Amino acid sequence: MQTAQFITAGEAALYLGISVDTIRRWDKKGLIKSTRDERNDRIFGLEEIKRIHNKTRGDKKSKFKILKNTTISPYTAIELFAGAGGTALGMENAGIRHVLLNEYDKHACETLRVNKPKWNVVEGDVRELKFFEGQADIVQGGFPCQTFSYAGRKMGFEDIRGTLFFEFARCINEVRPKIAIGENVKGLLSHDDGRTLAVMANVLEELGYNVKYKVLRSQYFDVPQKRERLIIIGVRKDLDLPIAFPKEKDYIIPLREALFKCPKSEGQEYPEKKKKILDMIPPGGYWRDLPEELQKEYMGASFFMGGGKTGMARRLSWDEPSLTLTCSPAQKQTERCHPEETRPLSVREYARIQTFPDDWKFSGSVAQQYKQIGNAVPVNLGYHIGDMVIKILNSEVEEEIEVLAPIQQRLFTFTT
Repeated sequence: MQTAQFITAGEAALYLGISVDTIRRWDKKGLIKSTRDERNDRIFGLEEIKRIHNKTRGDKKSKFKILKNTTISPYTAIELFAGAGGTALGMENAGIRHVLLNEYDKHACETLRVNKPKWNVVEGDVRELKFFEGQADIVQGGFPCQTFSYAGRKMGFEDIRGTLFFEFARCINEVRPKIAIGENVKGLLSHDDGRTLAVMANVLEELGYNVKYKVLRSQYFDVPQKRERLIIIGVRKDLDLPIAFPKEKDYIIPLREALFKCPKSEGQEYPEKKKKILDMIPPGGYWRDLPEELQKEYMGASFFMGGGKTGMARRLSWDEPSLTLTCSPAQKQTERCHPEETRPLSVREYARIQTFPDDWKFSGSVAQQYKQIGNAVPVNLGYHIGDMVIKILNSEVEEEIEVLAPIQQRLFTFTT
């Protein structure tokens, strides 16, 4: 059993020969995570701090690229809720062939067809799809998060009818894949006090799958973006295969590397009044960098409310991964202003940050394109998940147990 080592900011600073303020700044910017120990002291993962330290002082050669294996595996997949194809393209790059992709949104379906004419894209309601046993080795889906009606009892497969997760589970039940992969936002961990995720895990167990889940941080998987996704992996019990997750890399990719020579493209624009405000924000800054009177004018009632509101009037930094991309780069609460030019990120910049290749075309209006990209799983994250799934199926990994700090155990350790 491998135990992660946690130390205080002071201990980390002494170990690495840097200031405590540097550790705290990394924490504030979301480059590292902190938690609390039994004495309520803030502590940090040593390996995580070493990763950031290596990046800031080490080799500056760009690591940004779209990852792709040179060999194709024998494994096939069905993907539900496919969106613009981030996960599917990443898994294909890892060597997995898709036999079916389902998506309801017509613009996303057109995106899939334009870029991959040979993919079997089925547009329409997942409830109308028919599946058969042995259709694919893998079933994957980024199902929406929905609350279940519990009625004070433990819920199983038949109790979740009417939800889109039921359709995901129905596909698994009918296809009987070797591996099932679910993807969702990190918030699913705490959704309805954790009961939603517990029901999902219980349903998959009932269907005959061993289940584990973990939050993957995209910035450590060759993605220039601080984006966390909850990944659920179920392995069919009769196969007696281990469950493992891809290992975080010891580097991050800043925007400067990701947006180098990014193609010009369409994008949203700011109204003149908003542009004048954002002209005053430095790279990496936000509304608190404005004079106080302008803070009050721009923020309105929000100025007097609690919370950091760090997404408002936010300009990205060249030297860090992007903040999580949303469905629009110019929403007041989640501003994604270019690090240097006073404008929202363009469509192609959005796509670069999500690690789509430059020749991946998005259909629909500019707003629809932003929405498809913002909702996608980063392609390189999909690659790492697909690559690990291939290793699981090839029996090339060992079962892993991760032990974290006490406060984190409830949220981040695997289910048993």
